[in-house]
Amino acid sequence: MYEKINLDQLHNSGVRVVDLRSDTVSKPTPEMREAMYRAPVGDDVYGEDPTVAELERRAAEILEKEEAIFVASGTMANLIAIMVHCNQRGSEIISGDHGHTFKFEQGGTAQIAGVHTAVIKNNEDGTFSIEDLRKKIRKNPDFHEPISSLIIVENTHNLCGGKVLPLEWLEKVHNLAEEHHLPVHMDGARMMNAAVYLKVPPSRIVKDVDSVCFCLSKGLGCPVGAILAGTSTFIDKARRVRKALGGGWRQAGIIAAAGLVALDTMIERLQEDHDHAYQIAKAIYAMHSTNFKVDLQTVQTNIVLMYFDKTKITVQDLQRRLQTVLKTDRVKCSVRSMSLNHDCVRFTLYWGISDEDVTVACEKIQLVIREYDELLKGY
Repeated sequence: MYEKINLDQLHNSGVRVVDLRSDTVSKPTPEMREAMYRAPVGDDVYGEDPTVAELERRAAEILEKEEAIFVASGTMANLIAIMVHCNQRGSEIISGDHGHTFKFEQGGTAQIAGVHTAVIKNNEDGTFSIEDLRKKIRKNPDFHEPISSLIIVENTHNLCGGKVLPLEWLEKVHNLAEEHHLPVHMDGARMMNAAVYLKVPPSRIVKDVDSVCFCLSKGLGCPVGAILAGTSTFIDKARRVRKALGGGWRQAGIIAAAGLVALDTMIERLQEDHDHAYQIAKAIYAMHSTNFKVDLQTVQTNIVLMYFDKTKITVQDLQRRLQTVLKTDRVKCSVRSMSLNHDCVRFTLYWGISDEDVTVACEKIQLVIREYDELLKGY
């Protein structure tokens, strides 16, 4: 149907490639690269890397938690948190059914931690029913049942389109958890986006949770890493678990240095990504297509979900056309997207995507929508 051009050849053929698959493909800033080059280092397993220690101190300070630990990824951070909080066999966590720990972390809760998961239907805004949560908590379980041990929330919520959890809802979760002596963990991979959206300090976002992680390697632009924070007792246990998972760093200050730059320079600039995402959403909305939809009212942060009629369009064809450049295309742009399910693609904005990238990407997306609408007219 389409003349294909190898993506590896596009950059050298005058075609602009706008990779919107994920903010994980962001590159470190020049300032980060310089800081990494000059970072003082030591063996962090022995507690001797000064740059790692400073990153952990600064992160804990920003979140207003007692301590923090630098780990390889958000997935590792979540798994460590689960293993620390769920320290008895037969433990159960309670999570939204669209939560990242449930959907996209390879079932590590069961595979590695030996922990059972009970799920609650996520609402469109990333929350779930407080009453449903109350019903899921096992009160005085007998020996037939697992033991409710942890509640997990996700902020911002990926599969719900980068939604920011309402602060009042988080407080209700906290109050119910406290009533039943349960900890709450926040998978806050993109929690800094939530703080920028709500115009509150990061510490306010995490006030009502016992532990939290956030990624340095997404919108904050670092090459690798995440932060896990909580009480001093929690972090002491987290260090033991991290070691068991093979996550002990050596001269990790080289990459921790990028994290320090991120905390100083990359948080407030996330608003630029939010603005870019809204610009793309507006371009889709402006087409008034019968085949493609976006809900402008729910585009809050750096993620745009574009829905389409899966009875007429396959996600594979749509992605192929977005990233394919035809000789007849007026817009010489290849747009890469992420497929979340059979009726939706995701565009994610991040450091490195320029105003011009967004303008050209909008034109290409509109071009593809226009082609489909014409092709499917009267379908």
